[in-house]
Amino acid sequence: MERTTGAADGSGSLNSVSALLERFATLHDARHARGKRYPLPVLLVLLVLAKLAGEDQPSGIADWLHYRRVPLQAALGLSWRRMPHHTTIRRVLAEAVPPGELDTVVGACLRPSAGAAQPVVVSIDGKTVRGTIPTGSTRGEHLLAAYLPADGIVLLQVAVGEKANEISVAPQLLGALDLRGTIITGDALHTQRILSVQIVAAGGDYLWLAKDNQPTLRSEIAAVFELTDETVAGGRLPGERRTATSVENGHGRQEQRTLTASTDLTGYSDWPHLAQVFRLERHRRTAATGKPEQEVVYGLTSLSAERASAATLLRLTRAHWGIENGLHYRRDVTFHEDATRLTQGHAGHVMAALNNLVIGLFSRAGWTNHRAARRRCNADLPFSLALLT
Repeated sequence: MERTTGAADGSGSLNSVSALLERFATLHDARHARGKRYPLPVLLVLLVLAKLAGEDQPSGIADWLHYRRVPLQAALGLSWRRMPHHTTIRRVLAEAVPPGELDTVVGACLRPSAGAAQPVVVSIDGKTVRGTIPTGSTRGEHLLAAYLPADGIVLLQVAVGEKANEISVAPQLLGALDLRGTIITGDALHTQRILSVQIVAAGGDYLWLAKDNQPTLRSEIAAVFELTDETVAGGRLPGERRTATSVENGHGRQEQRTLTASTDLTGYSDWPHLAQVFRLERHRRTAATGKPEQEVVYGLTSLSAERASAATLLRLTRAHWGIENGLHYRRDVTFHEDATRLTQGHAGHVMAALNNLVIGLFSRAGWTNHRAARRRCNADLPFSLALLT
């Protein structure tokens, strides 16, 4: 889909980016005073404009800025004799920008436009930036993000250190967010008691999957759906199980999802705040081969049956995977994140934060095809400037 904002009418100017410049001005600049030829806020705005226009490598960003020096100077009121060299860009990415501060600024830039849909679903998931893995090593920068799938916006991301993992940093990520009225979703890795307690205590709800990392919990949930609800007389016990089904066609396959929910474990399981459990069956058939596939997963939530029907739970489980298509896939494929070699300092983390910002700007403006959006920005600088308002 191609959609333009009302402000994208050729009126792009310094006023268009003043708010973003103010946000970037709050960042600590780690460079020495003698090395600050280019002010950090302006330089970051230029990097964002280049990324909006389709450039992801520091050399490509530098070339784009060089060839558009005159219109950029006019639009932003710059008096520079030359645009920054790609070595300058690499050094700034690696050394000058505090990545944690930038993550916070990116979330603050986008957060006012988020959360229009109710309830507010926040998906948490991690991603290793493969372009940051040094030669001969197996570990690179790993980032855990909190993402609004309905809005295409990253609220916040945090780095997972070398001696940490997603489980240990997830409380930090969620603790920095206002969880009131939110539903936190995650994959099986995040199905943890401490997170469940933290989320509900903060005014939110959780929806988790139960797999082999929680074998007892998974077995308890599976047992609920192995029991028959048929009575001796051949009837069914009323109201104990609720079912919803959806069918989706796309990408050369058909997928049918059936979710069955139950409250049978409520009051019996010792899992904190458990209100419902569910069984999700996925049946897929690929058009090319006709080969059927089947998968069964189990889950749990603090949402009561009165607050979340089987159909609602089915929608919520589907929404969680929006972080894969809406964020991770775009960063990898559209923004070439894993193919961009940035192994020095914090460069990989900083570039990932800028990718989050650009993806959020496009999503906020109504673009679903971000490749097309980047082509439009490359051809129309005023349009790009207007996106930054």
